[in-house]
Amino acid sequence: MKPPPRKPARRSNTSSTPIPKRALHELLEQRPLTVAPDETIHDLEVRAPVPHPFLFRKRLGAFPRHAHAGDMVRLTHSSGQSFGWGLFNPHAEIAARLLTTDPVMPDEDWWQHRLARAVNLRREILQLDAHTNAYRVVHAEGDGLSGLVVDRFNDVLVVEAYALGMYQRAEGILDLLTPLCETEHGLLRSAPQSDLHEGFAAEGIGSEKLPPKVTIQEFGTQFRIDFAGGQKTGFYCDQRENRKRVAQLCGGKRVLDLCTYTGGFAIQATVLGGAGETTAVELDESAVEIARGNARLNKSKIHFVQADAFAYVKDMLRNNERYDVIIVDPPKLIRTREEDHLGRRKYFDLNRLAMQLLSPNGVIFTCSCSGMLPREEFLRLVCAAVPEDRRAQILEQGGAAADHPIAVGCPESEYLKTVLLRLD
Repeated sequence: MKPPPRKPARRSNTSSTPIPKRALHELLEQRPLTVAPDETIHDLEVRAPVPHPFLFRKRLGAFPRHAHAGDMVRLTHSSGQSFGWGLFNPHAEIAARLLTTDPVMPDEDWWQHRLARAVNLRREILQLDAHTNAYRVVHAEGDGLSGLVVDRFNDVLVVEAYALGMYQRAEGILDLLTPLCETEHGLLRSAPQSDLHEGFAAEGIGSEKLPPKVTIQEFGTQFRIDFAGGQKTGFYCDQRENRKRVAQLCGGKRVLDLCTYTGGFAIQATVLGGAGETTAVELDESAVEIARGNARLNKSKIHFVQADAFAYVKDMLRNNERYDVIIVDPPKLIRTREEDHLGRRKYFDLNRLAMQLLSPNGVIFTCSCSGMLPREEFLRLVCAAVPEDRRAQILEQGGAAADHPIAVGCPESEYLKTVLLRLD
């Protein structure tokens, strides 16, 4: 598979030695997982030798002059002692991604073992195949493969590369994962904003006879996945257990799902939970159409509203509407440090408004997928949003499903935070 290339973003280089530029088609060419015997191995000094998978350029010495973006490099201490191996990208702020601290260079057996370990967690330990055919197979740093995300949707493995080095090795990775997962098809994508963060971007490319759509199931409920409809599949596996948990609270209740996207929480509240009445709000018109299709697929009656969540909640407050269960699951509101203050304000305001719509003894399930917002600070925001005339109880705190493991020593791998509260 050779995708049509796009021009990579320009990146300043603080190294004292110039980095050779490569033709665009060469930048996106696939590489074997094993370095060829005649290939030159370059050394890269790590000045702050902490075994974190992100090696920012300020932690590194001078870039090797003849190393190419995506190369496997030997990482060393200033003394010359081995620090491990990583994937190099001089155009990124994360200029190297640590693969291993072992002095032995990763070969195909190394990749096979690490991928098999990731699959074993999902299929043998968590036994996800008994409940769903949609789950995360590889969760980047959480599985020791920084910059690589792989999701399974029925017979399709979707690879999303956040690092150029991982993109260049995606075909080899899929070749190893396909028999481990017993799937038939693969789809390779560059991650959102990879042109900004990694200096590359590419159109999605699929294996031969990749179906444009598949139907997946989650605890018996069906959802349709559209691979041809855009960059995203329209489905998030990380909320799987949370959708089931919230559904258990919805029997006969009046439910409001804010920022429903393609209807996950609303549909499970109705199908699994037996909600009495469900309203789902989403601004994205195309997402609303997918959500309606998913509702029809499950013969579930849901009132979908295309609207801004803030405006809709304000309208409902003016109309004196009340709901027994409210789900608040907005998209990422803090993507950069510059968005931090405004994003926190939005989280506070949306939760404050939603809580005012809660019936007495109603419950609210609220989420943040902003990795830059720590768990304790999100909880503080949620607690501060409780209206002064209401008494709140925190019932549960959670995060992503277990197929999205958090790497010890890499707090950035915890991104999803959830809080379940009851308000008198």
